[in-house]
Amino acid sequence: MRRKTLDLLLNWVGVLFTAIFLVACFGMLIGYNFTSSQVRSQLVEQKVFFPVKGQLDYQDLVKANITQYAGKQVVTGAEAQLFANKIIAVDTAAISGGKTYAELSAASMANPSNTGLVNQVQLVFRGDTLRGLLLNAYAFGFIGVIALYGAIGMFFAMLIMLTLTLLGVRHYRQADPAVVV
Repeated sequence: MRRKTLDLLLNWVGVLFTAIFLVACFGMLIGYNFTSSQVRSQLVEQKVFFPVKGQLDYQDLVKANITQYAGKQVVTGAEAQLFANKIIAVDTAAISGGKTYAELSAASMANPSNTGLVNQVQLVFRGDTLRGLLLNAYAFGFIGVIALYGAIGMFFAMLIMLTLTLLGVRHYRQADPAVVV
């Protein structure tokens, strides 16, 4: 095979990989923007706010050493995780005495006349449900962040491949057509 033919083939492979990396970069940016905007819009609709000083749950923020969020609306996945784990989980654990919803529910079914236990089951169910929904927002927000880092990586991979391809084009123009590899 002639050297110029090999160089031309490798240049086209470089162009192909550059295009693939560019498309992957844009796809990941679209994924990041989509997940971020969806998480934000869903959380804004829910109107969940961190407690302020004077509210009962404020002590949860103090214990978790995150009082800088006091009064702030939960609008990101990371904030949703904090609220779920530092406010709701603490409250449901206090309500349930450390028991899970399944344990409380089983005890309530065994003793249906115990209205205090029935109310406890309902509160823990609501708390665990809200916690799960907030943790889903966190998970999707985290996936979005991964997509952003992937987009940045693909952008740099595309720049490297583009540079190598341009160097290959320069080499192709300088290569002796008579050389066989």
